[in-house]
Formats: sequence, structure tokens, C-alpha cells
Amino acid sequence: MSNTFNWTTCTVKDVVERHFCGPSPDCEERQIFAPEEWGVLKTTAITWAGWDEKAHKVLPRAFWGQAKIEVHAGDVLVTKAGPRNRVGVVCHIPSTRSQLVVSGKMIGLRPTSETVNASFLAGLLATQEPQKYIHDRTTGMAESQVNFANDVLLSTPLLLPPIQEQNLIARVLDTLGTAIRETEAIVDKLKVVKQGLLQDLLTRGIDANGELRPTQSEAPLLYKDSPLGWIPKEWKVGTVENYLDCIIDYRGKTPEKTDSGVPLITAKNVRLGYIDPEPCEFIAYESFDRWMTRGIPRQGDVLFTTEAPLGNVAQIETAERLAFAQRMIILQAGPRIINTFLKYLMLGQIFRNRLFALGSGSTVEGIQQSTFRRLLITVPESLAEQERIVQQLTEMDSRINNESHYVAKLKQTKSGLMSDLLTGRVRVTQLLEETAT
Repeated sequence: MSNTFNWTTCTVKDVVERHFCGPSPDCEERQIFAPEEWGVLKTTAITWAGWDEKAHKVLPRAFWGQAKIEVHAGDVLVTKAGPRNRVGVVCHIPSTRSQLVVSGKMIGLRPTSETVNASFLAGLLATQEPQKYIHDRTTGMAESQVNFANDVLLSTPLLLPPIQEQNLIARVLDTLGTAIRETEAIVDKLKVVKQGLLQDLLTRGIDANGELRPTQSEAPLLYKDSPLGWIPKEWKVGTVENYLDCIIDYRGKTPEKTDSGVPLITAKNVRLGYIDPEPCEFIAYESFDRWMTRGIPRQGDVLFTTEAPLGNVAQIETAERLAFAQRMIILQAGPRIINTFLKYLMLGQIFRNRLFALGSGSTVEGIQQSTFRRLLITVPESLAEQERIVQQLTEMDSRINNESHYVAKLKQTKSGLMSDLLTGRVRVTQLLEETAT
């Protein structure tokens, strides 16, 4: 560790005014709404992404008014009981509503402001060495339910720079944290906008001038009645089967998994709108041809999960070989529909409402392939109109992806800086000097 000669060794107990835990009574599953009510925090209020005051339950009246365990702005909270991955989670409270108390599954710390910056302390407790100290002293009969004593946290060793340097480090990290939260808010807003755009485009479409059609109430002559309600005159209603060349599925026992080979896409890899490659499994190359005898998927084909989970939709975007497991079907579009339009149509709320109304199963929601084939959909007759719709939705997806990638980059930058600045490998003064030049 470089240039840390003026850093001091201490424990958590040395830098807090007090620590506090609360009750864990049976509570109503709702948030506070009356001014006199008090709430108890859930452990989900404490996340690596930050503090969420909405994650609380209203306390029984007998537990109201416990000011000694009420959380304040500037406190640091640490989870101490639950599944292994949820124990030792730390967050700083920048602001909070009143009348919220900690539960017995967490510890509240009130830092001594003259000694330690609260945001710095939260970040430091999240680094590798304090986390290892805590988890090495965590006990439990199973990984799903472990805990540690308050004294474990209080005795956790720390290496602290002078308070002025702590404040500088906290300022740098808080600036990045603010940028992350603001960009995440942009992503959330774009996703809401996309849902509205998807609804409009799949019910009104785009006319020959490239404009969204007026609504049916505004321009009734542009619409016609159909089994699915009012649709643009240039659109048709048909079954899913009418618009497909082929539906491919794979039955029987999946070939034995290997450490490498052809990637195997399972239902858990298919999300709403995209394929998540993690976790990735493989089958041997020699097993591929035997397994894929029912048909070879093509780039652009649409995947649809028929159960567990039902109704996730994605598109094959690569020309590389992929193997596919059970619980999904592969849709190969016919000449009257564009693959990507089919994907967006199946992501639309109208289609999904009809899908889930028909899905059935004793333990999981599912749909028979024969039922799926008969589902009605509305499709523009013009491929050019389908292309215009796809273009607008693809542009919106691109904006969302760009902002999401920026969030990931900011998080990676913050993670690296936390490791460097909070352990002294890089001094904040050095960083600021480098930034200035």
C-alpha cells in the first residue's frame, strides 16, 4: 500500500457514536401512509446500489415511537442475517423520511463526524478485507440463513486516512454515484417511453407519410372492426401459424453438457427482448447434429418460451451455431411478416394479455403449441410499414442500450476507484492532480 504513513488503524467501534438494532415483529405488508405510523426496514432497503426507504413495513402500534433505533440521514446500515449473499451488505443513508427504524436483521451505525465521513465508511466496509473479516465470522446451519453478532462488525479493523482526505474521496465517489443514479433514471424513463411507443405502433401503425396514424376516435375512417377490435384498414388479422414458415421445437433428453462446444440456449437464457448468455452451457460438437434433427435455426429467427417462464421472446442475432433446449420454440417467419416485427408484436401488451389468458398448467404457466399456433395477431399487409415500425422501435432500443452500457461503464469505473482510493493504492490528491492536467 503506497503513501499511507499518515493513515491510522482502528475498528468500527472506534469511529461510531453508537450502534443499534431493532425488532422484527409480524407486520402488515404495506408502507406507512398515516402521519402517526412508524415503519420497520426490510433488508432489501439496504443494497449495493444504495438506500431504498420505500422497502419497509408498517409496525404494530406497540412498536411506534422508538426514537433510539430510528434511522437518520448520515447513518450507515449493514445487513447481518439472511442468505449469505445478502449478509454484510452496506449502504449509506444520504436522506430519509422520518419514523423508520432498523429491524433485528441489520445494524445501524451512527458515525462520529469528526473522525469518519459516513459515505467513506460505507464504502470502506464494502471493500474486500472488511467483507472477508465479517464473512469469516458469520455462522449458520445453511448458506440460506446465516448471521453475525454485532461485536463482529464493531471489531472489524479499518485503515483510515485523515478526515480531509476521506471527504475528498467521498466527494469523488458520490459524484460517480450521482451520475449512475441519474443515468439509471434516464434508462427507466426510456423504457416507459418505449412501452407507450410499442402500444401506439402496434395498434395504430405508421402511414405512407411515415407518421403515426391518428387514433380510431380521431379518424374512424382509417380503421375497421375485427375480431381483435379496431385495427388500421391496411392491416389483417390471422393466426400465428398463418404468418410462419415453420415452428421448430426440441424434445427428449438434452445431450450431456460439456465444458466447451456448441452453446446451449435454455429457457432461462431467453429474456424479454434479448438472449442473456449467462449462465452458458455447452454440448459437444458431435452431439449437435443428432440433437438438431428437427430443424436448424437461422439468424433472425424468433425464440419463444412455452413455459417456466412463459412468453419470453428474443431473436437470434448471430450466424454462429447454437443449440436449443426444451421449453421453447423457434419461429421462422414466412414471406408476409418480418422477423423483427414478429418479435416486437409478441412483446406488445395486447399479445401478452391474450397469451396469459390462454396459458395453463398445474404447477407452472405454460401453453400448448397447438394453442399457440391458433393465437390471433394483427399485422400490416405492407412489409414497408412493418419496416418503418421496426426502425422506430430499433432506434429506441439502441438508445436504451447505449445508456445502459454507459451505466455499466460508470459502475465499473466507480468499483475500480473504490478499490484504489479506499485502500490507499491511489491517493485522491494524486487523482485530482492527474485530472487537472
